[in-house]
Amino acid sequence: MSTLPCYFDYAATTPVDDRVIQAMVTCLGRDGTFGNPASNSHAYGNLARQSVELARRQVAELVGCSADAIIWTSGATESNNLAIKGIAQRAPAQRRHLITSRIEHKAVVDTVRQLEQAGFPVTWLEPDSAGLIRPDAVRNALRDDTLLVSLMLVNNELGTLTDIATIGEMLRAQGALFHVDAAQGAGKVAIDLNALPVDLMSFSAHKIYGPKGIGALYVGERARPLLEAQIHGGGHEQGFRSGTLATHQIVGMGAAYALASAEMEDEVQRIGVLSARLRDGLLQLPGVSLNGDPLQRVPHTLNICVDKAGFNAMSLSSDLAVSSTSACNSASSGASHVLLAMGLSPALAGSSLRLSLGRYTEAADVDKAIEVIAGRLNSQASTFW
Repeated sequence: MSTLPCYFDYAATTPVDDRVIQAMVTCLGRDGTFGNPASNSHAYGNLARQSVELARRQVAELVGCSADAIIWTSGATESNNLAIKGIAQRAPAQRRHLITSRIEHKAVVDTVRQLEQAGFPVTWLEPDSAGLIRPDAVRNALRDDTLLVSLMLVNNELGTLTDIATIGEMLRAQGALFHVDAAQGAGKVAIDLNALPVDLMSFSAHKIYGPKGIGALYVGERARPLLEAQIHGGGHEQGFRSGTLATHQIVGMGAAYALASAEMEDEVQRIGVLSARLRDGLLQLPGVSLNGDPLQRVPHTLNICVDKAGFNAMSLSSDLAVSSTSACNSASSGASHVLLAMGLSPALAGSSLRLSLGRYTEAADVDKAIEVIAGRLNSQASTFW
């Protein structure tokens, strides 16, 4: 019987927590809460609606906003599209300039590129050598006609953190809207949208031990009257996103976010200890260096560059489930656009690894990862020479 490799790809997706599965199961089957949440004329629909609204409150509690500011979507990709296209489509003629960076998730990069092709002027910010988009870079790109800035809270490949508080204050003073992709941030860093100067924020369930196929968009008061729906057909979700709500998916996301509210502090501390152990062990190996700022980051994600002749990342796959690029890049089999934007050569970007830790990572897993990578470096280097 084959043994699955040790899992270090939590940034790509997480297993659904057993407690979340239990909550979802209550919405399935004829004895479950299976009704259509929009059917308010009978008990089945009302029970489903109550479950949906509880989940909405659970998501809102984790990110510090009112429940009615949370709009359900199919995931962070749809949330990003709704936020960016929805604002752009109502843009006044005198304010159409967009700002984003070259290290965003492809769900933002490709969406902004499509708008650029449609005639919207776009400024593409370059990261510094540590993989950070600094507030000064945003300040220098701002124009009188800037409509929207879209930046991620936590970079999905590097784990680096963006100073969204400072950037948001700057944008408020200038009158531009601020969208933040927080798919990699929820459950890893504290988010308080009642205090943060952010107008739109995207969330996902499957990055935080919930099911795939469900996400949410926070729509703040400044953005609400300016947002155009992208999916029509019934006016669900306050008119921003039509479609029958998937109660079991939504309940799963709510349960996952409630668990994060209760356990995030302890979990981040535990993962921080494991991450430091992994980082220290890997950086002692010959030719291994860290990609991304060593301090301004979450502990969950490490991206290392392996500058050693003969190293083949694919040789790790039987023992370790790691990424040589993000899942959004893997379909094209290209080198990471994030690492290339940081200035790494295609060869170095192609020899880099992302190892991401999560709820079920143990110390033994960390030690195995160090041992396996060290072994491959030694064996492949000797074979090469």
